[in-house]
Amino acid sequence: MIENKQVAINGEIKPVRKRSKVRWVVVFLMWLAIAINYIDRTVLSAAAPFITKEFNLSAGQMGIIMSGFFWSYALLQIPAGWFADKFGQKKALGIAVLWWSLATAVTGLATGFKSLLGFRVALGVGEAAAYPSNAGIASKWFPDKERATVSSIFDSGSKFGGAIAMPLIVWLMAAFGWKWTFAIIGLLGVAWGIVWFLFYRDNPEDHKGVNKEELHYIRSGQTRKDGLTNVQPMKWYQLLKYRNIWAMCLGFFFINYNSYFFITWLPTYLVQERGMNLIEMGFIASLPLLVAMVVEVIAGWSSDKVVSSGKLSLTATRKLFLIIGLLMASCIGFAAFAESAVLAVILLCVAKSGTTVAASQVWALPSDVAPKNMTSVVAGMQNTVSNMGGVVGPIITGFIVGATGSFVPALLFSAGLIVLGIFNYLFLLGKVKPIDA
Repeated sequence: MIENKQVAINGEIKPVRKRSKVRWVVVFLMWLAIAINYIDRTVLSAAAPFITKEFNLSAGQMGIIMSGFFWSYALLQIPAGWFADKFGQKKALGIAVLWWSLATAVTGLATGFKSLLGFRVALGVGEAAAYPSNAGIASKWFPDKERATVSSIFDSGSKFGGAIAMPLIVWLMAAFGWKWTFAIIGLLGVAWGIVWFLFYRDNPEDHKGVNKEELHYIRSGQTRKDGLTNVQPMKWYQLLKYRNIWAMCLGFFFINYNSYFFITWLPTYLVQERGMNLIEMGFIASLPLLVAMVVEVIAGWSSDKVVSSGKLSLTATRKLFLIIGLLMASCIGFAAFAESAVLAVILLCVAKSGTTVAASQVWALPSDVAPKNMTSVVAGMQNTVSNMGGVVGPIITGFIVGATGSFVPALLFSAGLIVLGIFNYLFLLGKVKPIDA
């Protein structure tokens, strides 16, 4: 027993145990799942030149293969969220990571266009459960006052995974070839899955490592105690009656439209518009992601501190950080007019960091507003719409650049959508509280 202080009870000195810290091991595993998620979805992009040459694929065919991920990923967000809430996040996330890891590992066995497309769609099937499951875990394992911190931590895994993926994958391909690289990367998720099934429990009450002090801290700090039953008070489509659900979905669409610029068109922008060579581009392209990863965690922790202090309501805090983040994100428009490449990169770092400041609140909102035992469903709904931004964003940017010969109009269009996002969160998002059902 670890003792950190003593108190007097009825005249007797009694030791007081420290709270166990199992919930922070859980959040580390959540973070690692998202990091692996983003590494796995990046392998194909890095291997594309080799695959295109080996199978004699056209640019159009490779584009279809790459987009195949989003077909299943976006469409299965809500079913994956429903499954996680109904049968538990242990099964949902554990099976999902094993599924997408195996889909990654066997991609090296592809023989051409059809098999590559099939493996890519399969990857999206597995990865669809990651974010909805993590949102549900946060609602069960953490008190309300820690949820923005937790949300920012697990979402920051996407920036870490995105930043290290390319150099890691390129190194592996140079050492082992592209086929074995898929297999090696896939094994990361298999190892994670084994640890997950051995360690995680769907409720803190069921974990032997959680002592009474930590359990009391978690459950006494929750407005809504998810997971004690699996009863869902309404059908998922009934949630569409509520304005906050629409505000969350639309707002995240505007944010993701901008976010996907950094993992799709940013390398091309740096080379074509800013005249960087490949080595410079490789370093600079990862910089906004690394900066944003740190800023996101700071933003989530800070917003939780503001709520805990009582100086602002939960609604005011969520809106404040969302608006601050989106104002920062609007710097993508100013980057278009920056005279120097250095200033442009600084503004892009601010812009990307702004999307993550907003994301720290976006991923806390499902826990804030969902009916009991429906957090993963709500998270799946907003992620379905947000990923439409990932689908159309790169396409629209490509058409604008193709039509104008410049990235300036494309970046200004992105900034315009951010302005719409600000108005969305200011006026459409109402009081942040659980939906009564």
